Amino acid sequence: MAARRPAATAEGGRLRISLAQVEPVLGDLRANVAMHLRWIREASRRGADLVVFPELSLTGYLLQDLVAEVAVRPAEAAALRPLLAMSRRLAIVVGLVEETPGHRYYNSALFLSGGRIVHAHRKVYLPTYGMFDEGRDFAAGDRLQAFPTRLGRMGMLVCEDLWHLSSSLILAQDGADYLLGLSNSPTEGIDPREGLVNHATWRDLVKVTAQLQTIYVAYVNRVGFEDGVNFGGGSCVVDPFGRVIAEGKMLEEDLVVCDLERAVLRRARTFFPLLRDERLAILSREIQRLLAVPAAGRKAKRA
Repeated sequence: MAARRPAATAEGGRLRISLAQVEPVLGDLRANVAMHLRWIREASRRGADLVVFPELSLTGYLLQDLVAEVAVRPAEAAALRPLLAMSRRLAIVVGLVEETPGHRYYNSALFLSGGRIVHAHRKVYLPTYGMFDEGRDFAAGDRLQAFPTRLGRMGMLVCEDLWHLSSSLILAQDGADYLLGLSNSPTEGIDPREGLVNHATWRDLVKVTAQLQTIYVAYVNRVGFEDGVNFGGGSCVVDPFGRVIAEGKMLEEDLVVCDLERAVLRRARTFFPLLRDERLAILSREIQRLLAVPAAGRKAKRA
């Protein structure tokens, strides 16, 4: 048997990431924890330092009246203990419904490592258009922060958060080298040239985000059906030059594993010093100006 590759560190030359493109069982926390453990073991067997699951991977997406029933308080949730134990072997990112002491429910992503919760990101932008009505069931998060791990500095976003480029800008300026995007993106039609329409759109978004922020972006989307809605998969990893370096299957479960080379990050930021040249003071000043001007006034000035 081959010797296991040494674990990655923040100073190491590469990070082996795995994306678990899975099909959760709607509303069944116990079954989903068991499913996570199976995929985590496989990711560990393949030498991964980190395994990332999709948005709401522990609960399913179209929860509606099940939100309160499946919600957990992470610090005291017995359901998370097996996952925390496995996080001593490799880092794990999961999606779940988080309940706070004040009984607010958040669509959250947790980063687990070394047997503890290292960071929690609460989805900031809740879609309320088309088939989406997340604002009915969830409270909106109000924080965008990168965070340190033994694997490097990370940032996490959940689905709609990625569509607001200010989100990735903030995380990159906060020092994130790796952006983990968790999604539940349904299929929305087929283009003769591009295939599944929303898959091509997501792929373009992830590529642009990675290139503009000179950051690794790992996007993981679920598969399967819920209440007649189909989720398409197509998870991918994009390097800081905007190149797709790994991609999951469409419409079926998959484990995407690839190595993220630190040298590529260095090379991209040397060739394209976009992070260095961002004028944050100007950005802050102009945002404050816009916040001080009523919407009607802004329209009048543009006229």
